[in-house]
Amino acid sequence: MALGRPTRDPRQWHVDDLRPADREAWSRLHRGYLDFYGSTRPAEVSAVVWSWLLDPAHELEGLVVRPGPDADPVGLAHYRPFPRPLHGSTACFLDDLFVARPARGTGAVDALLAALQERCRERGWSPIRWVTRADNATAQRTYDRLAVRTELVTYDLDAAP
Repeated sequence: MALGRPTRDPRQWHVDDLRPADREAWSRLHRGYLDFYGSTRPAEVSAVVWSWLLDPAHELEGLVVRPGPDADPVGLAHYRPFPRPLHGSTACFLDDLFVARPARGTGAVDALLAALQERCRERGWSPIRWVTRADNATAQRTYDRLAVRTELVTYDLDAAP
């Protein structure tokens, strides 16, 4: 993937919906994302997520960022609505955000998040919320530039006996 010298310019990127023809490129990106988070079942997980993304009845949706309208994606964002009972509103949960290494620092993440903001404005969803690993300092520098870090602490409770 030859992207030239990295410049942080989100205007150089094309963001659109995930297409069925994106499967191979998306699979590489998703595998990179799963590897980063240490998934032990990447092929199985990717198959399930891909099926959700292509199912119009499923709440999970996907955006991708491309260097041009007909180019393969170099980044992905998976998102869904979530209700906010405390506010009586619907917000957006950004489940997955990943950009291939050569496209990092070029504005690709900025372009993905700007497109997601626009989509959420159109739907009346606010805010966009996501989590990242505490040790993901590189991503957090970008997130701190673009968003507000909350004081919320996340817990997981296993539903299995």
